[in-house]
Amino acid sequence: MSSAEPTEQTGPALRPHADRDRVPAPAPMPGLAECARLLADSTTTSTALVADALARIQAAHPTLNAFRHLRAEAALAEAAEADRRLAAGERLPLLGVPVAVKDDTDVAGLPTHFGCDGERPPAATDSEAVRRLRAAGAVIVGKTNSCELGQWPFTEGPAFGATRNPWNTAHTPGGSSGGSAAAVAAGLVPAALGSDGAGSVRIPAAWTHLVGIKPQRGRVSVHPHHDAFQGLTVNGPLARTVADAALLLDAAAGAHPEDFHRPPAVRASDAARRDPGRLRIALAWRPPLTLTGAGPDPEVRRAVAALAETLSRLGHHVEEARPRYGLIGLAFVPRATAGIAEFAARHPEPALLDPRTRSALRTGTRLGGRVVRAARAREVRQHHRIGALFDGYDVLLTPTTAAPPPRIGTFDRLSAWRTDVTMAAACPYAWPWNVLGWPGINVPAGFTRSGLPVGAQLLGPSRSEERLIALAAQLEDDLRWYDHCPPSP
Repeated sequence: MSSAEPTEQTGPALRPHADRDRVPAPAPMPGLAECARLLADSTTTSTALVADALARIQAAHPTLNAFRHLRAEAALAEAAEADRRLAAGERLPLLGVPVAVKDDTDVAGLPTHFGCDGERPPAATDSEAVRRLRAAGAVIVGKTNSCELGQWPFTEGPAFGATRNPWNTAHTPGGSSGGSAAAVAAGLVPAALGSDGAGSVRIPAAWTHLVGIKPQRGRVSVHPHHDAFQGLTVNGPLARTVADAALLLDAAAGAHPEDFHRPPAVRASDAARRDPGRLRIALAWRPPLTLTGAGPDPEVRRAVAALAETLSRLGHHVEEARPRYGLIGLAFVPRATAGIAEFAARHPEPALLDPRTRSALRTGTRLGGRVVRAARAREVRQHHRIGALFDGYDVLLTPTTAAPPPRIGTFDRLSAWRTDVTMAAACPYAWPWNVLGWPGINVPAGFTRSGLPVGAQLLGPSRSEERLIALAAQLEDDLRWYDHCPPSP
């Protein structure tokens, strides 16, 4: 922790600390739904929960470095107000419950660095997702670390150091929502909002033993951006249980009047209590073409195969199948790099950006305009080709990543090209669903023999969140993955 404590709203960013020997105790905060229940029953107070979260964040910061900014004074003031409202009989889904959001999300009074170095002015207003969380009663305690402009499956950079995995601090929690994942996995907060443009919720969820939901495009507003990263990026929850992730999704969901994408509402929390019925599940081991020859690590394959056997035991029909991905990467690359270029161009000090970001900016600028429009025009055909799988199946099951979480520093000093190749080899499974705009959920699939978490994806066609959530909840009831917490020192 830096010597200057974070102050209300516009206080200094949290900084990493050289001492990484301590890790947080394994006992987490109560989950999101449990916090809401305790508050509604007057068993605890929002002030107590928020103070506990802030203390845990401060204590864990030298080890995990999960947060870029805290709102300590503001959050405690909002907790006191929530206690007054609760005492007066008011009830809202998250009234008084502490949550965190990723630092690509505007919170009024705090800068939105999105993993970048340099000074940024504080946001004047909340993003639509934060506005909705506040309307549900949530207390935003701070903003979690992200890699620079959300590009990579690790959360490291010169602006803030390295965010570390609470299961093993020598390894990354993933990215780009690595700060949110580390904070939830370590029990610093009950749940957190992340964003997913190529797996950035699902990958860190897989590598930290969490439930991570990538919702349908437009389900959770990305306003003040109308179509973030050329339609690839959506906001979504990370939590330790399906019920908590569903509750946060319900609270954050909804469109801003200026949003381009406005899917009809879902009832995620209701789905988490529903029997999914007997489903036809396709298990796919082969990822889309990435020219890396990537396939699942044997320990990842073992864990996902065991989860497939659990699904069979629960009464579902599971068989191997091959989605017809085609050359979907030709649509992804222009959209992703054009999106990076759009965000990078807004940085007031471009020289502070990572050389790999500047390389993506140049590529995205070249591929913008006509090329990116053509890439987006292919989406309808991709829906038909890949969606044909769902004529015979209800859900697609794949590994979330091909590899367990890499060690901190794995991507240091790599060129832009080598970073992309290494990233594509480790994480070839998640990004096609961003191109399609369809929902997916990471569920914990177990651990490697060395104790590192790995995950599996439940993927569905358009607007299938409720089916995926019901299936994930059934798995959770059987496997009870929430019983496992990061080890003590």
